[in-house]
Amino acid sequence: MATLRITYRKSAIGYRQSQKDTIHKLGLRRLHQTVEHEDNPTVRGMIATVSHLVHVTEGDEQ
Repeated sequence: MATLRITYRKSAIGYRQSQKDTIHKLGLRRLHQTVEHEDNPTVRGMIATVSHLVHVTEGDEQ
């Protein structure tokens, strides 16, 4: 299955708590940190919520 590489690019300071929680639930703790998740509707919805704070690319399929 395809994966998504999600990079935390902009601080969540000054944004709603729900967006901060979404960043945390994606596994992002520090700026410029990158995590990989499977491409599914749940993760896509979380990314849509914080799209202005993260950068998303297609990950390598192994």
